[in-house]
Amino acid sequence: MSAPVGVTEEEDVALASLTTLRVGGPARRVVRAGSAVELVEAALDVWSDGEPWLVVGGGSNLVPSDEGFDGTVLLPVGRGIRTLDPSPDGRVLLRVDAGEPWDDLVAFCVDEGLAGMEALSGIPGSTGAAPIQNIGAYGQELGASVVAVEFLDYATGDLSRLPAAELGLGYRTSVFKRGRQGIVTEVEFELTASELSAPVRYAQLANALGVELGDRVPLRELRDAVLDLRRSKGMVLDPGDPDSVSAGSFFTNPVVGESFARTLPAEAPRWPVGGEDADVIASLGDPIAAPVPHEHRVKLSAAWLIERSGVTRGFSLPGSRAAVSSKHSLAIVNRGGATAEEIAELARFIRARVQTEFGVLLQPEPVLVGLTV
Repeated sequence: MSAPVGVTEEEDVALASLTTLRVGGPARRVVRAGSAVELVEAALDVWSDGEPWLVVGGGSNLVPSDEGFDGTVLLPVGRGIRTLDPSPDGRVLLRVDAGEPWDDLVAFCVDEGLAGMEALSGIPGSTGAAPIQNIGAYGQELGASVVAVEFLDYATGDLSRLPAAELGLGYRTSVFKRGRQGIVTEVEFELTASELSAPVRYAQLANALGVELGDRVPLRELRDAVLDLRRSKGMVLDPGDPDSVSAGSFFTNPVVGESFARTLPAEAPRWPVGGEDADVIASLGDPIAAPVPHEHRVKLSAAWLIERSGVTRGFSLPGSRAAVSSKHSLAIVNRGGATAEEIAELARFIRARVQTEFGVLLQPEPVLVGLTV
């Protein structure tokens, strides 16, 4: 696949035009870079001036303020998927430019008979943004297939290859979300040459496919099932679906200590977690609170907590153009002309309701720029 080349600059660009939630005031300057080399050069030039900067991929996980951004937005638009020589055991390496749309990459893998990311179908955004929060859905996470990223480090100005072990990937987090600044220019993946999917590990997906957990199905069949499930929840970008004008899930599923989970209603969904996920802790009344060290962790359903706190699908504050999706209680949607502050106001209301009802302080999943919830 060829990638576009060239660098273009625009001034006074509405961030609403760069985000799937369609909110955000003007950015003073937007620089589009058409290749990894040009992205590095553009970033170093911006950084040398010491001006504020922001990287925007597909804009699907970003909520900028109505005041906009008084600095430069770097927009990777370079596309390219390069297949490296397969290993003797059937594993195939791909090297992908940061600007490649994520779902186009997944579609490519399915078409080429490469298994390992098919359950991540339909997720909007760019490939370079995917490792930032370790995207995941329907029993798969990017962390299971990513090998390394090419990373331009803001602190040093160096471009280097960071192996997956150094990325700190956990549940919707990474070293980048925890403060390491810079730009992902390329991502390297390792997949399996197979016409069958990875084992199905999500009950809802297994039910949709009519198979048992652990079964494998043709890649195309699994991709189609995931896309159908996501569409039913308004989670596939669709100009004809007002529920898709969102930033996806607005809150992460909270991870709490087992002893706290026992204080919740018995019917509250929960799943045991471990490894990296155990480090991602829901706040219990205090944004920095955490369960007792070494206590077993469990993951709760944010959607269940929201709905049981009295915030139903389609809910909106009086006079607001922001609303909870009519299809999925985890998504906040722009019903037309909503401001970023209206989105934030609804998010704050939801957090307060869940905290009052259950003592769990939900954490926002999108990146907030100039906003607090």
